[in-house]
Amino acid sequence: MKTVTALHSQTSTGGGTRRRQLGVEEYVEGVLAGNRSILGRAITLVESRNPEHHRMAEEIILRLLPHSGQAHRVGITGVPGVGKSTFIESLGTLLTGNGHKVAVLAVDPSSTRTGGSILGDKTRMEKLSVDAQAFIRPSPSAGTLGGVARKTRETMIICEAAGYDVVLVETVGVGQSETVVADMVDFFLVLMLPGAGDELQGIKKGVLEIADMIAVNKADGENEVRAGLAAREYRNALRIMTPLSASWKPPVVICAGLNGTGLGPLWEKVVEHRERLSANGELPEKRRQQQIHWMWSMLDDKLMRMLRYHPLVKEMLPTIEQDIMENRLSPTLAVERILNAFLH
Repeated sequence: MKTVTALHSQTSTGGGTRRRQLGVEEYVEGVLAGNRSILGRAITLVESRNPEHHRMAEEIILRLLPHSGQAHRVGITGVPGVGKSTFIESLGTLLTGNGHKVAVLAVDPSSTRTGGSILGDKTRMEKLSVDAQAFIRPSPSAGTLGGVARKTRETMIICEAAGYDVVLVETVGVGQSETVVADMVDFFLVLMLPGAGDELQGIKKGVLEIADMIAVNKADGENEVRAGLAAREYRNALRIMTPLSASWKPPVVICAGLNGTGLGPLWEKVVEHRERLSANGELPEKRRQQQIHWMWSMLDDKLMRMLRYHPLVKEMLPTIEQDIMENRLSPTLAVERILNAFLH
């Protein structure tokens, strides 16, 4: 059997030294051994648009799948300015200090336009980014939201197979990304700011409906009293909503990511949620349904890519789009023409 150290072998060329291309077996062995270099390269393979890389990645994921699934999968979202990066770094550092291995991933639907902000977050998470028990990975910088979500799911599997028992999935963008992340994790945490009032009116009802817990962050110093008042407002808002689980009523807690106040009790709630839903069978069933949803999401994404890059469709799209803009063709009829070209 190949040793993990052999995975670092390099090939010398006239122009310098380049890394040798690894095989599927070497990737699998390296990830299972917790080799961070191989872990990073396996994720890069998953993110690649190269068809050959994609085929290799699928085989690697299939081989690693039985070694995944034991981690705490926690999604984290929050309103702008809520201090997500500081919160995640403090929580991650607390967890690694307690013996956990923590992976921080991101879903960023805006990354096709901006390049994403998680790289900046990684820079700000200075302590966590150099923690040997932590791994921070930016989201892919291109592709549809479905494509980004697919890569994040597969990255989650790779990290779990590498021994990371806590996976924190951050929503970098806004809007649809919250529901996408909620559908790939066990526990969905929504961070809020102190001083509910007007902010409460701006909270999307849909986000509260999928929350497993609300945490009022920045509850330190003069904000402590305001955070308590805000928490009461959020508890009242949750009372009129139907919980996702009959056995779990989403709690509202206060914390301060900057100094770590309240993060211990917050994590205890996450553990309690896992224990309770595991005991009654809800968590295993939730994960099974997520797998089915993942299949359909991937199918949607793959079919859309096949459609967009079909030779006949690519050829006719500019004309069709121009005809639609100049009212010579209705969108409904345009769809029929595109589908006919694709299918026939």
